[in-house]
Amino acid sequence: MLLAPRIAGAQQAAILGTWKFDLKQDQKKQGPRMVIVRPDSSASYGTQTVRWRIVGDSLALALGGEWVNYRLKLKGKNLTLSGGDLNEPVTFQRVGPATPRPDTVPVPPDPETPSPLTPGKPS
Repeated sequence: MLLAPRIAGAQQAAILGTWKFDLKQDQKKQGPRMVIVRPDSSASYGTQTVRWRIVGDSLALALGGEWVNYRLKLKGKNLTLSGGDLNEPVTFQRVGPATPRPDTVPVPPDPETPSPLTPGKPS
């Protein structure tokens, strides 16, 4: 049982960075072309910033007030996501380290954390 946290921690460190959509897959495919995954649990693409976490072999993103899970596969400099709201797998290539999140952009709240304004409900 002691190996599970190490694997998750290793996967968490491996996912950090700036990732570019592999256009060889399909230049017409919808979705983000560049994703930045940071150690503060934020990820940005386009003008959006979301919260992320690793759960087993999945990447969970807080979207629309709930967690959406994607199967995560890391191999070398490639990151492939499938499942969740994706119709087919998408692959990104690591192109560099994560850039810092601007101070003016907050890390979105964890959907499972109750809001102080409405006890028992996420903000």
